[in-house]
Amino acid sequence: MPNTLCCWPVGKLENCSVQPCQPSNPHQMSYNNGSNGSNYPVHISQDPYCTLESSSLGVNYTARDSPSTVSFSANESSLSQQESMSHCMDLHHSPDTNYGSPITGPCVTEDVNELKHKLKELETEMLGPDLDSLEYFDTLPSSIALAEIESWREMMVVIPKGDLKRVLIACAMAVSNGDLLTAQWLMSELRQIVSVFGEPLQRLGAYMLEGLVARLNASGSSIYKSLKFQEPASFELLSCMHILYEVCPYFKFGYMSANGAIAEAMKDEDRVHIIDFQIGQGSQWIPLIQAFAARPGGPPHIRITGIDDFRSIYARGGGLSIVGRRLSKLAEAFKVPFEFHGAAMSGCEVQVKNLGIRPGEALAVNFAFMLQHLPDESVSTENHRDRLLRMVKGLNPKVVTLVEQEFNTNTAAFYPRFLEALDYYTAMFESIDVTLPREHKERINVEQHCLAREVVNIIACEGKERVERHEPLGKWRSRLKMAGFSPYPLSPLVNATIKTLLENYCSKYRVEERDGALYLGWMNRDLVASCAWK
Repeated sequence: MPNTLCCWPVGKLENCSVQPCQPSNPHQMSYNNGSNGSNYPVHISQDPYCTLESSSLGVNYTARDSPSTVSFSANESSLSQQESMSHCMDLHHSPDTNYGSPITGPCVTEDVNELKHKLKELETEMLGPDLDSLEYFDTLPSSIALAEIESWREMMVVIPKGDLKRVLIACAMAVSNGDLLTAQWLMSELRQIVSVFGEPLQRLGAYMLEGLVARLNASGSSIYKSLKFQEPASFELLSCMHILYEVCPYFKFGYMSANGAIAEAMKDEDRVHIIDFQIGQGSQWIPLIQAFAARPGGPPHIRITGIDDFRSIYARGGGLSIVGRRLSKLAEAFKVPFEFHGAAMSGCEVQVKNLGIRPGEALAVNFAFMLQHLPDESVSTENHRDRLLRMVKGLNPKVVTLVEQEFNTNTAAFYPRFLEALDYYTAMFESIDVTLPREHKERINVEQHCLAREVVNIIACEGKERVERHEPLGKWRSRLKMAGFSPYPLSPLVNATIKTLLENYCSKYRVEERDGALYLGWMNRDLVASCAWK
């Protein structure tokens, strides 16, 4: 969670907001509100926490080889977090979801000339009479022309049915294949059926379309960078992160599971040092300090080293000293001996000397929604992802906790990565829908402030600019074992408590223990995995 989807400790999410505008503005991309036909523009801005409202870039991106244009405005606010995959990636099929449905459809006609005529009529109606795209087929070898005709024939069946998921997938495939004509046509269709006010897939589709347009215009990296220059009001961002944390129990319970493992490992220790590599607001440690205060025989002396980069400063309204004062005040109220040390830097910059290791302290290290943002060997020869794990192993910690989104976007090529993102975020948007009313302003802000920017990053960016690089737990296991770690059991008591607390939420949420890890998800889709190592 923006960084990524991590609330509070993970709160470095984006900011997005939507406002009605006049169609005369040439620098905007409008999404239709299906309920009343109104168009709402989505503007790309320069904020680190981007909002779909605006920015100050003022760049107009024009789609190639088509009279239609795709425009982005960057002038108001802002849109503000493995192994290679094949085209036949597993999309978690289940009887409870329709994720990963194939793109298929009956043929409209077998006559090529008749099909060209129908396509000409369709294009004239959609794009105007001046587009001579159908003659394009005559210039291609027959095998290529037939392949394109088959693709268009299929779309003529899909689009009238309003099958948003299949149109999104077809558009992504066209972008992946460099089929600009088909991609631009499908984007024009998508603008009519996506809406940030609609059903979960319509809302997600609006942000995925944003990413597709940016990628098609080779502007993904510059657009993503532009999202980093302006930020929403810090109280707005903080409020949205808190709401997401409350309405999505998989984040909250992920932290709870990590805390349980640390409490279990430190139950007999007198001096405890916790290193949190993405401390955010520090809220993860409030219940743990309270639990240590109630420990039989008295609490241990607790020292927390909090690491965080500049992206959290704005959400907090200041530096890490704010976190230190908050936790110190809490510890004092519960009579727990406490120290706090802040290290304002990114995980890529951390060295042993920054961690303040002292002899005689039992060490716990927490990686919560953080490693997914570090580049690995596929991005940089420095491979900070594995470097950091090896460095931590050298500190001989008593326990290391890992909480990550169960999601595979790191080394996957664009098309399978798009499919994975579509599957994952569909489940997430559906889960938000059952808690926050569809017309609720807070629901719109949470999705736009906390989720939209990472969706755009996953789809539009490559190389170092693509910072959202999730891996499934199986890959994290391999990395941890290569670094010398072995599994550490999670607390059975905490796991049982999580299962009990989950009963207060929608029955479609689920928690499952598998292979020494705790998986939290929606229906049959795993969303977050938590485990511990030593």
